[in-house]
Amino acid sequence: MARSQRFTLVRFLAFIAYLCSYFALGRSTVQVPFLLWSTESLPSLASPAAGHVVSSSQLTTDLSSVFNSGPHTVLLFLQDKLSKDDFTIYGGVFGNKDDGAFLNLEAAMHSSPSSLVLPAVEWSAVRDAPALLQEALGVSPVLVDPDTLSDLQLDPAVSNLMYFTLPYCTGLHESCDQVFRSNDQIIGKVLSIMKAKNLLYTAIYTGLQPSRIIPETLMSEQPQGRSLLQSPPETDVPAPIMFNVSNNPCIMLWAQNLSVSFTPSPQWIDLAKETPTFDGSLCNGTNSVLVLNYQSGIVLSFTMSQKLYPVSARHWFTLDSVLLKSPNGSVSFNGSRGIYAPAEYSFHCMSVNSFRDPLLIRGESDPNTSNWMVNFVDFQIQGFGLANGTDFSYASDCAGFFSAGIWMGLLTTLLMLWILTYGLSMILQVNTVDRFDDPKGPSISVPLTD
Repeated sequence: MARSQRFTLVRFLAFIAYLCSYFALGRSTVQVPFLLWSTESLPSLASPAAGHVVSSSQLTTDLSSVFNSGPHTVLLFLQDKLSKDDFTIYGGVFGNKDDGAFLNLEAAMHSSPSSLVLPAVEWSAVRDAPALLQEALGVSPVLVDPDTLSDLQLDPAVSNLMYFTLPYCTGLHESCDQVFRSNDQIIGKVLSIMKAKNLLYTAIYTGLQPSRIIPETLMSEQPQGRSLLQSPPETDVPAPIMFNVSNNPCIMLWAQNLSVSFTPSPQWIDLAKETPTFDGSLCNGTNSVLVLNYQSGIVLSFTMSQKLYPVSARHWFTLDSVLLKSPNGSVSFNGSRGIYAPAEYSFHCMSVNSFRDPLLIRGESDPNTSNWMVNFVDFQIQGFGLANGTDFSYASDCAGFFSAGIWMGLLTTLLMLWILTYGLSMILQVNTVDRFDDPKGPSISVPLTD
């Protein structure tokens, strides 16, 4: 990442921490920050989108692209525990920059020609960081004491991998601040020795595990308003339809009703009450197909794809088509215009149908299927980025921000404001008389030409 950032490292991490907590795409219990900077020019790496959690495979790819050619000297600073909130609490972001605990770290990040900040990385990926670097560099990691680093003879013609262990506080706020300051001084000391040796290096600062764990509370476990003491028990919600590959969730779908009709006067058949098979389903990094085969001979096929859109600088997925088949024919519905979401999100809509405000547009079909319709109620689907296991990711809803009622209210308010403004302008144009008749004197004569 280029060094064109105009605000401090700690402010940047605080801002990203806020976005991550707001969008909350992954479990916060398994995320640690990952900071990389170098005194040499490294390949440019794109910053992750807000809320994105870097996976182990993605981190391996990034490290391989950084150290893919030539020898490198890597300094790995591994702290026992580290979280994004540590930079906010001890970084002096509230106007006390000079009082922060990361002065040497911040100075190194600002002065380096290449740097990369990953606010949220999977804990398992960082835990295996020494092994990933060993594979990328082709050398074994060496534990080094900062006091003996100046005595080591390093050959810049070969790759070197040295890691330093840093402690984490276990007491009160004051002791944590002192520990972070001490760790920052160790980092500054090591970098000073490398500068004195006139050696190019790449440094990494991260934690072996998160220091702050925020348990994730499911919305279903939280009380939702008031309820009657003798309210009827809630009915069991059926589990979502899930297609697995190598025992890992790949595609998830849930709907209150999956209704189809084959007659001019709709006679709906709810397929959500039946258990389908998934013959013909597949998923990979760019395409996902969920095929639901029912015993009645009806087949529903959902085809999804994802790709990078340069304008938004992120990947989006679309529901390209929904194919309805029966022994009497088949018809395809196009959903790419209205059913889409960021690739790491799921899509949700209370009504997805092909006949009223349709999100599914009928494609070319034979005359026998002209009356076929589909109607999905409380529909949610996700075909990519199932990082939450058996839970849907954050849902992108189809409901627009401006409804008909909101537009009517805005137009009525604008009309009333226009009437008020016009009335005030008319009142301000009223002129008072500037001549008054004196009953004791002669009457005022007003000429017609005046």
